[in-house]
Amino acid sequence: MNDRIRSPRVRLVGADGSQIGVVDTREALRQARELDLDLVEVAPQADPPVCRIMDYGKFKYERDVRQKEARKKQSRTGLKEIKFRPKIDPHDYATKKGHVTRFLEAGNKVKITIMFRGREMAHTDLGRRILDRLVSDLGELVVVESMPKQEGRNMIMVISPNKRHLEALAKERARQAREQMVSAVAPAPDPVVGSEPQLDELHAEPAAASDEG
Repeated sequence: MNDRIRSPRVRLVGADGSQIGVVDTREALRQARELDLDLVEVAPQADPPVCRIMDYGKFKYERDVRQKEARKKQSRTGLKEIKFRPKIDPHDYATKKGHVTRFLEAGNKVKITIMFRGREMAHTDLGRRILDRLVSDLGELVVVESMPKQEGRNMIMVISPNKRHLEALAKERARQAREQMVSAVAPAPDPVVGSEPQLDELHAEPAAASDEG
């Protein structure tokens, strides 16, 4: 940021998001100071680095607020419950699996309950198959915290998110966000010379059909 930027030239983005272009770093600093703002590297790995004129204090405050809200949200996470029937149809299974996935990605533990009715109690193996299938489908996202057990007419299993997988997922999403930011401020490619058809090519007479063959 500001005088700590090492590159002699940067691709400058204005405070309003406009693309100013490649300029000397000293000129970029001059423009930032003229507006009483900061020059911040937003894509230091680019060549040249992409810098934006902004109020870094305001940016940092808003970032800290977002992080604080994220921590509050995380502290509110708890045990969610999703209920299945032993003879659930494929559409309902996919829908409920989606709910479980979202709960896990939000950092929640999930209690999976298989509900048996009447004669279904004679086929509790169907419930176990659903639980095994769910764990298999969720893959690396899930850790089984409490193995399936029968409680009256219900079969219960508790699963929790795999923290390492969530961290990797968050890093990948952050990387994609950075790439989108870089592509958003990247200059448009120069037009390729000679790519347009020539006038005589557009008006050329079609070749006469051959009588051979």
